[in-house]
Amino acid sequence: MAKPRAAETRKRTRIQQEKEDRILDAALDVFSVHGFRGSTIDQIAKAAGMSKPNLLYYFRTKEAIHRLLIGRLLDTWLDPLREMSADGDPLSEICSYIRRKLEMARDYPREGRLFTNEILRGAPHIQEEMSDLKTLVDEKTAIMRRWMKDGRLAKCDPHHLIFSIWATTQHYADFDVQVRAVLGPAKSGEGRFEDAARYLEKLFLDGLKP
Repeated sequence: MAKPRAAETRKRTRIQQEKEDRILDAALDVFSVHGFRGSTIDQIAKAAGMSKPNLLYYFRTKEAIHRLLIGRLLDTWLDPLREMSADGDPLSEICSYIRRKLEMARDYPREGRLFTNEILRGAPHIQEEMSDLKTLVDEKTAIMRRWMKDGRLAKCDPHHLIFSIWATTQHYADFDVQVRAVLGPAKSGEGRFEDAARYLEKLFLDGLKP
């Protein structure tokens, strides 16, 4: 994972850490709106309320900022799947996973758009991390296959089950404006995520009951 420039030669002070965090937060705003190619160091510096030379003291390039954000994000993004337990009830574990993914969409919309943009560009900055993703998914699909073999879960392709959960839950982050516009003022508040969770639980569980 990329490191801030100020961390290369010395231990960071509290003020340096605060500035790095401010830069990263501003960059997350800029990248999530404009994508990597459409974003500039000048835009990030302006969003952070810093001069360009000051920002470049902490990060040499736009790519260095982006790599650090993506590296941190991917680790966070995998946490909901890591929590799926082989010892739990299969349907309950899948319901919990759906809810955790929706909570990510609700609480981390900027990060969700950043991750989506990276994947759409061919994931150039997280090729090594993609192998970790595959390892984790293979581990969880093996668990699902055991559940199916034991008659505790309806037979299906577990990889495509996970893809379907990703697609339906991530929609609420990537297309939030569209979701709220279609639902209208009466249904577009925070309760939309609970409505989505109940619907997706029914959608998946009706098809997964053994």
